[in-house]
Amino acid sequence: MKVEVKEIRYASWDYSQEIELRNKILREPLGLRYSEKDLADEINEIHLCAFHESQIVGCLLLKAVGKSIMKMRQVAVDTNAQGLGIGRLLVEASEEKSKAMGASEIQLHARDTVVPFYLKLGYKIFDEPFVEVGIPHRKMKKSIRA
Repeated sequence: MKVEVKEIRYASWDYSQEIELRNKILREPLGLRYSEKDLADEINEIHLCAFHESQIVGCLLLKAVGKSIMKMRQVAVDTNAQGLGIGRLLVEASEEKSKAMGASEIQLHARDTVVPFYLKLGYKIFDEPFVEVGIPHRKMKKSIRA
C-alpha cells in the first residue's frame, strides 16, 4: 500500500475526515465523542495524516508543551490499514517535524495496548501508570536530538 504523510489544515475538508477517523478508532469504542471545545482547542496543533490515494488512513497530532518538547496525541490508524507500517510512518514524520521546529523531545500518553509499538520505536516509559478516558495509559518519551 503506497502511503503519503502530509500536514493538513485545521477546519479543512481533510480535517473533517481526520475527525471521522479519530472518532471511529479512538472515541466510539469507549462511548465518547469530541466536544466543540475539544476540537476548537486543536487550532494551534499540527495535524499529520497518512493518505492512501485520497483517503486518510491514519493521523496524529503534535502540540508544543514546552520550549523544546512536543506532545504526540490522537494517533489513529484505520482498522483496515493496521499492521501495514502506517503508524510507524506517522511517528517518524512527527519526529522529523518536531526536530524541524526545534524540539528535542517528544512525549505521549500511550494506551497500555500500544506501549509495545512505541517501545519498538525507541520511546521509553516514565512515571507511574494512570487512567485516562477510562483506560490504562503510560507516559512515554523519546529524545529526538540530532
